Amino acid sequence: MTHRRRAWMSWSSGKDSAFALGVARGRPELEITALLTTITDEYARVSMHGVREELLHAQARAVGLPLVEVRIPSPCPNAVYEARMAEALSKAAADGIDTVVFGDLYLADLRAYREEKLSAIGFRAEFPLWKRDTHELASAMIASGLRAILTCVDPRRVPRELAGREFDARLLEELARLPGVDPCGENGEFHTFAYAGPPLRLPVPIRVGEVVERDGFVFADVLPRT
Repeated sequence: MTHRRRAWMSWSSGKDSAFALGVARGRPELEITALLTTITDEYARVSMHGVREELLHAQARAVGLPLVEVRIPSPCPNAVYEARMAEALSKAAADGIDTVVFGDLYLADLRAYREEKLSAIGFRAEFPLWKRDTHELASAMIASGLRAILTCVDPRRVPRELAGREFDARLLEELARLPGVDPCGENGEFHTFAYAGPPLRLPVPIRVGEVVERDGFVFADVLPRT
């Protein structure tokens, strides 16, 4: 019988981590027991994605996994981030967790950083989507039924009007006409919130609120729809 490694899923609330969770759950050697998310304390939102904490909680319930929140200040020095993450992972180790799963695609320096920090405390890192062709991957996400909305865009890379748009086939057609833009946003072009489809068992009802610019990024404020 294969020994199952107990793992946490690094959870951004976006499409990549959602799709990676689905892939990881299909691996018999892994048992995903929780979602690990970084929250910017000042705004009570998912860091970089700008997703409200209440939507994150609704999303975790829909996924069916407990949520572990690592709360950080804004701005957050790297030393503070690393200390708070290490504190969370020390608690994970006490619960028999020895692996963290990531949705990263091809940023080698980021992968090396994650592996180095985890290895130092006896953890392993898993990257189930690593080096997949992002054009094929983006289409596979949409074909799977995963539904996501763009919550943050970098207006230096893509049009600001994309904030609040659906991540769908029409969007991929538009992104394909923009030179140098990755269809999965792997270079930081945009971030998303996954609100329906696998791995969510039920959709999270949402609506798009105000669109604002902050710290050089354009954010669409996604709200619960009652």
